[in-house]
Amino acid sequence: METIFLVQVMGSLYGLLAVVFGAFGAHALKKSFTEEQLKSFETGVKYQMYHALLLIVLGFNFGFTSALESYIAHCIIWGTFLFSFSIYGLTLSASQGRKWRFLGPITPLGGLLLVIGWGLLLYSFVKNLF
Repeated sequence: METIFLVQVMGSLYGLLAVVFGAFGAHALKKSFTEEQLKSFETGVKYQMYHALLLIVLGFNFGFTSALESYIAHCIIWGTFLFSFSIYGLTLSASQGRKWRFLGPITPLGGLLLVIGWGLLLYSFVKNLF
């Protein structure tokens, strides 16, 4: 039961923050970001919203009675956090002239967790076919 709650809360939180960050990027950051930084920031927002919606769907469709379902949820939750929020940190720090380079390797790690989460989701659908 607690995994369902975590997934629904994180999906809702990520969705809420994606809307806030999207508006912030479109209005406040437009003046201080380069075109490339703005595109990167928007990529983080888009991926965050896509995965917020996925978490909401999973929260209403999975019972989280198996380890596989929990692994999927945790990969998506942590992957979204690492991917999107590292992009936010990189772009915000770069716009201030002091890019936080330590975040650079974190973005692909988040992306890898997202790929693993989607792969496990695919496996959960087709595992009974084999």
